[in-house]
Amino acid sequence: MAHLVLPVFLVLSFSLLCCSRPSRTRKAVSPRQSGAAEDEDVKTQIEKLWQEVNLLKEMQALQTVCLRGIKAHRKCYLLNEEPKHYHEANEDCIAQGGTLATPRDMMENNEVRDYAKRSSPGIRDFWIGVADIVKEGQYVDVNSMPVSFFNWDRSKKQPTGTKRESCVALSLTAQGKWYDEVCRSLKKYVCEYVIP
Repeated sequence: MAHLVLPVFLVLSFSLLCCSRPSRTRKAVSPRQSGAAEDEDVKTQIEKLWQEVNLLKEMQALQTVCLRGIKAHRKCYLLNEEPKHYHEANEDCIAQGGTLATPRDMMENNEVRDYAKRSSPGIRDFWIGVADIVKEGQYVDVNSMPVSFFNWDRSKKQPTGTKRESCVALSLTAQGKWYDEVCRSLKKYVCEYVIP
C-alpha cells in the first residue's frame, strides 16, 4: 500500500495544478504580469510538491528499515552483521540515514541489548555511538553532544581511561554493560533511526 501513495499523490497534485481555476477576486493585471506571476506560482507549487515527494520517499525508506529491525521508543534499530571499525560503522549508519545507536537510559540500553541477542545469536559485543576521542574522559555521542547516561562495567574497572581506547562497545556477555575499546577493532554495530 505504501508504494501506491507516491503515484496517487503525484497524480492528484498534478491535476490540482493544471485544473485549478483562478480566483475571481484578483485585481486587474496586465497579461504580461499575470503570466509571470502564474509561472512563479506554478514553480513554487512544484517545488513544494517535490519537497513533499522527497519527504514521503524518506518516510517510506525509514519504514522499510523498521521492518527489518525493531521499533522502540520512537526509534528503529537495525543490527549490521558485517564487522567494521568504529568510524566505518558510524559512516555506514549515516549513509543509511541514521547514526550509531546511543542508549539514553537503561530501558533503551536493554532494548538494544535484547534486540542484538535475538538478531545475532552468539554475538559478544557491538559498537554504540559513544566515544571520548576529542577529549579524554569526556564522552559524547556521534553528534558531539555530551552523554548523560552510562552503563559502564565497573567490575572490570571500565572505562579504563587510556587514550588508546576511545570508542565504546556494549557487551552482551556482561548483560549490556559498556567498555571502552580501540576504535580500530572490528565489531558488529547497531544503527538507530529516529521515527518522525
